[in-house]
Amino acid sequence: MTAAPSGRVAGKRVLITGAARGLGRSHALRLAEEGADLILVDICQSLPQLDYPLATEEDLAQTVRLVTELGRRCVSRVVDVRDDVALRSAVDDGVSELGGLDAAVANAGVLTSGPWDRTTLEQWRMVVDIDLIGVWNTCAAAIPHLLEQGGGSLVNISSAGAIKGFPLQLPYTAAKYGVVGLTLGLANELAAQNVRVNAVLPTGCHTGMIPPSFGVALGEERPDLIPIFVNAMPTPAVEPADVSNAVLFLISDESRWVTGLQFKVDAGVTIN
Repeated sequence: MTAAPSGRVAGKRVLITGAARGLGRSHALRLAEEGADLILVDICQSLPQLDYPLATEEDLAQTVRLVTELGRRCVSRVVDVRDDVALRSAVDDGVSELGGLDAAVANAGVLTSGPWDRTTLEQWRMVVDIDLIGVWNTCAAAIPHLLEQGGGSLVNISSAGAIKGFPLQLPYTAAKYGVVGLTLGLANELAAQNVRVNAVLPTGCHTGMIPPSFGVALGEERPDLIPIFVNAMPTPAVEPADVSNAVLFLISDESRWVTGLQFKVDAGVTIN
């Protein structure tokens, strides 16, 4: 029998994309610890355009196990956020099982790396399709259900690199800047219907999203660009839990009048 919900998001039903590992798993566990029930989505397969592996179905199953061990309900689906029809179907099914939707975290993302003259159109299209249009697909799948509940919270994961203008990863930087614009536009459009829309902008974070090509491009080809990536505070990277705490706040009723926010969890990288 499911335990009675308690915590800062007790009883809320939350969709999370890219939930199998890394930031997505961290968000899932932090929200579950505070009483949320979850719909977890991940592509669970690697892509040939990337030089690092993506999560697996076993990773997603492990996230589900960790959530259920915390006493929360959990629905999971293997879905590519680029497939808007499949994503909407998965969200609709999850909402039907959980009885509603109160929030969504558009977290799924990928990263390519290399100088401008070795960045391909194929890389551009893949990154923009996942990191920007995938965020839109997530919002579009969630919004009708939030309106049925009389409001809710959308949290879109952007990047400090969007504001700082990180080089050597131009499709990612551009797509994440687009997420900020999408967030602001939706925040204005949905405010009257009590749907809050905010973005979280992390600096470098300890996850599996680390292309080996980035270290080569930065360290061997363009070491002059290293200072752009250095945090003002004395840490090379933040932990996933640091980002998840921001997500938790934006989904909780503690932030009930917060919308259109660019919530930087960036150790000061954007103030350098």
